[in-house]
Amino acid sequence: MNAADFPRVGLQEAIAALSAMPRFLEAALQAADPGELTLRPAEDGFSLVEQACHLRDLEREGYLARVRRILAEDVPGLEGFDGAAVARARDYPAQDAHAAARDFAAARREVLALLAPLRAELARAAMFSGKRITLAGLVAMMCDHDRGHREEIEKLVAALEAP
Repeated sequence: MNAADFPRVGLQEAIAALSAMPRFLEAALQAADPGELTLRPAEDGFSLVEQACHLRDLEREGYLARVRRILAEDVPGLEGFDGAAVARARDYPAQDAHAAARDFAAARREVLALLAPLRAELARAAMFSGKRITLAGLVAMMCDHDRGHREEIEKLVAALEAP
């Protein structure tokens, strides 16, 4: 995965988009009945509880860790995050979706607190999946990841609301 694969976004625009995702997730969870939180849209798709857990874990163990390393180290090698393997290992369907969403929101606030004051540091680089990526590219990747999950969640909520 290369940062060049993702659209460039300005930092303030990215922060606004990234800060909206926790509220969007919580609203989707609130719109669902408790029994609907574990319903999957397809065999390979995530349910709402799985979406919340995935976003929480990737934010803490992926994005937050990556931002910290890029800021603290010279061209660190960043690890990938196998969301499907983590979901299976941690039994996401058995977890509390609302607690996961709260933890995601807390981790996202930490990421945004690190990003908000940055300017020149956005050019700091790392190696990710064998390619050079900048912190600005990582932020664009985060925005794209949120956009993809927002679309999945919107489709899932719409399917749950359908008669």
